[in-house]
Amino acid sequence: MNALSTNAPNRAQPRHFLDLKDLDAATLRAILDVAAGIKRMQHGRARPLHPRLPLRGRMLGLMLSKPSTRTRVSFEVGMRQLGGDVILLSPSDMQLGRGETIADTARVLSRFVDAMVLRTGKTQNLRELAKWSSVPVINGLTPDSHPVQILADIMTFEEHRGPIRGRTLAWVGDGNNVATSFIEAAALFGFRLRLATPPTHMPDARAVEWARAHGGDITVGTDAAQAVAGADAVITDTWVSMSDNASEKRAHAFEPYRVDAALMAHAAPDALFLHCLPAHIGEEVTADVFEGPHSVVFDEAENRLHAQKGLLVWALCGDDWQSFGKETA
Repeated sequence: MNALSTNAPNRAQPRHFLDLKDLDAATLRAILDVAAGIKRMQHGRARPLHPRLPLRGRMLGLMLSKPSTRTRVSFEVGMRQLGGDVILLSPSDMQLGRGETIADTARVLSRFVDAMVLRTGKTQNLRELAKWSSVPVINGLTPDSHPVQILADIMTFEEHRGPIRGRTLAWVGDGNNVATSFIEAAALFGFRLRLATPPTHMPDARAVEWARAHGGDITVGTDAAQAVAGADAVITDTWVSMSDNASEKRAHAFEPYRVDAALMAHAAPDALFLHCLPAHIGEEVTADVFEGPHSVVFDEAENRLHAQKGLLVWALCGDDWQSFGKETA
């Protein structure tokens, strides 16, 4: 018998989180509402544990083939604060490193863990894992998208400036995976997004087309000051992502896209500055902006933890999942 004909355990269809566009706007909004509720009920506690521990007895498998700080720590801490546990699975420690297929790995791990987070250098690996997994698979970053980051970014914006719907955000720099997820978010959350990138590093045209077809107000150009003009938030990212090679030519292309005080002056007076980190001070952002009054980058980093909790509750707590964002006696 062919191995691919072996059935996985008989479970309900898993709630995968692969890209923002795979979910409807109402579900994404509810995930953020649960995340905000959990954050509120834990505020001020010495050890912030959810009073109902909704993930007690659940196990999360973290599969990280790329370096990770915020993604790894936020999922590990979040899972444990919700009552569950985590196992870290490096490809070099598994039979994947010796040729076992992703399909077989997915079906084996589905019988050991309750959900998986994958950070991978190949988007197809994520899709293949989800195809064969009978437990939820969460995108912890691929070269094409980074949706868990955007949940934290929207949560951060709304904590500081209220509802994001109808507001204007500006993306400056590389049209990379984070930019792609922001493009999808613009359509789903109803904000305007202006992107300014070098002509050689434009955002994914398919993502722009999808977002516009779903009502997204997306502007793509090459002029950073024009994109930032009047914006409620200015967002950037490193000029060299994990899948890229650094070069003098690449750095030269991004010089006009450095976020400095002069560029921020084009934005709204109370504009926020966001960066998913790690930051390279003096390259994509200057120290005065990164450390200045506009910057909310460390609130943004913290909210990776809270947004991840909302996501895990949605993925693992069944039809009652939204109740876990409400205070319980």
